Amino acid sequence: MPASRRANPIARVFLILAAIAGPGTAGAQASASVADSSPFRPLVLPTPNAQRTGSGRPGARYWQQRADYRIVATLDPTANELRGRETIHYVNRSPDVLPYLWLFVEQNICARESITNQLNQPPLVFLGSSFDFSCGGFAGGLTLDSLRVGGRTTAASVFGTTMRIDLPRALAAGESVDLSLAWSFKVPASGAGRMGHDGPLYEIAQWYPRMAVYDDVRGWNHEPYIGAGEFYLEYGSFDVALTVPATYIVAATGELRNPEQVLTATERSRLALARRSDTTIAIITRDEAGNAAATRPRSTGTITWRFTADSVRDFAFAAGPAFRWDASGYKGILIETLYRTTADKWEEAQRMARGAIRGFSERWFMYPYSHATTVEGPIEGMEYPMLTFVPNGPSREDTQWALAHEFGHEWFPMIVGSNERLYPWMDEGFNTFIDLENAADYFKGTAYGDSIQSHPLHLYAEHARPGNEQPLMEYPTEVRDLFWGGYQKPALMMSLLRDEVLGRERFDHAFRDYIRAWAFRHPTPADFMRLMRDDSGMDLDWFWRGWLYTTARLDQSVDSVTTRSDGSTHVTLANRGTMVMPAELRLTFADGTTSVVKLPVQMWNLGASFDYRVPGTGRVTRAEVDPRGAMPDMDRANNAWPRR
Repeated sequence: MPASRRANPIARVFLILAAIAGPGTAGAQASASVADSSPFRPLVLPTPNAQRTGSGRPGARYWQQRADYRIVATLDPTANELRGRETIHYVNRSPDVLPYLWLFVEQNICARESITNQLNQPPLVFLGSSFDFSCGGFAGGLTLDSLRVGGRTTAASVFGTTMRIDLPRALAAGESVDLSLAWSFKVPASGAGRMGHDGPLYEIAQWYPRMAVYDDVRGWNHEPYIGAGEFYLEYGSFDVALTVPATYIVAATGELRNPEQVLTATERSRLALARRSDTTIAIITRDEAGNAAATRPRSTGTITWRFTADSVRDFAFAAGPAFRWDASGYKGILIETLYRTTADKWEEAQRMARGAIRGFSERWFMYPYSHATTVEGPIEGMEYPMLTFVPNGPSREDTQWALAHEFGHEWFPMIVGSNERLYPWMDEGFNTFIDLENAADYFKGTAYGDSIQSHPLHLYAEHARPGNEQPLMEYPTEVRDLFWGGYQKPALMMSLLRDEVLGRERFDHAFRDYIRAWAFRHPTPADFMRLMRDDSGMDLDWFWRGWLYTTARLDQSVDSVTTRSDGSTHVTLANRGTMVMPAELRLTFADGTTSVVKLPVQMWNLGASFDYRVPGTGRVTRAEVDPRGAMPDMDRANNAWPRR
């Protein structure tokens, strides 16, 4: 039995005694303790506890805070201003006493003195899309008109996009407090790439002061909003009243509570029909779009739309006077697309939207909300509960990808509420992974559809460059190539885990379990890694180390094929890189037949060389590792024997 590379208790005692004995003893010949360099050594993860178990699931004492919002706001396009009043009912479900609370005031990213403007943060570029966090030079920011805590006027300390409120009396475990705020801001044309307006069309997000997350892992999560990192928010309920010009149509998070006041009888009838329809129903037709007399209960003054939502972590809305509006249904869910008459790629958007919601629901987790609405406009692509912003793309493929990608975010992070500001791979990466299969299904039988799932693999050589690539666990504000590190590489990681390591059945069962376990909760990377191990039955520390914590590279090779004196044929495989992965070996024999063997990752347990004994006595004329080209192998010239 070979000696284990793990230090064992007896060996430790021997080394300690030898050290005490000093020089001149047998112990002096023993080498000093050597760090475990095995790729299979355990990852150092936070110690499991009553909140987060060793199986990666919420524990018996798991808790998270709750924030419920009541907001009354007015959009004034003439002044290009949004004014609002809100009450936040904050419940301290933690076991801790909280002397202060932290909130985000993210409109301050557009203030002249913001970190983003001071540092001249470059835009994020994703292929043909660009997210400019400078607000286009717009001198904005949120004006806080008043703040009351428990009915008492209180001061706040504002630090850029964060705000601390020192409580008059510390909030004990189990207690709650009401915060009342009044505020206003001018709407930028491009609000840090994620909200803004294009003429009379407004897409409004990050618009109200909202609670930061206080959790059992890090306490207050109050990393400032400077652009690249997205959001981490508490779940709760919303009761929102939005006053807009009477000529405007509003789409928003939540259920519309006063349709009789804001929609015509014809629109209400069409919506009821659409909810039961598999095919597109026009709620507002091309000819009706922009015609207030045909589409609005009245066309002068203002009108108030009221929405409520529960078990959501955010609220956004879009408003404009000239939408086309299509809808259909899926299992009682209303699928809606609102777009301008100039959006030539959006005739098909309804079918794309319905396909995305249906596909993600049937494959992973049933969509839990009453509607899924997407709005075409100036924002390159952003997601909020029940509502997404998507531009009119240059092609069918681009439009479908952006539309489905933003809807995929309804699962990550709207349902599974991970910390986007720290771990984009758990949000953008997981979402890109599920998007690939969705796009392949939608365009099945076309060159695009039949190749899209291999897209991240094809990007590997270009983006995984030594000296430039960074580990996926880096914070997004520090990542030079977020398109790769936040989106494509984690999607490749998940695809390989599914197809090459665990197999689809095993992976899908575990990933669905992860979604169910952490729906409407806050998982950490350790929770995800532990649950995937627990459910799949495979230790995966080696996999996470290579893909998440390092920029390890894969280089598998066939070093030789030899025939021994006993007539057996042996293929020597080598792991020349710093990443370990399973191997697929294809053998070609002298009689022209071939065989393929899949070797598990444990082939590297004893080191970087593995000797495979070929069953039978056929003469091997060719041996090739990774014959399908499924792995991101950095040197394919050594993958086959004999060498070409």
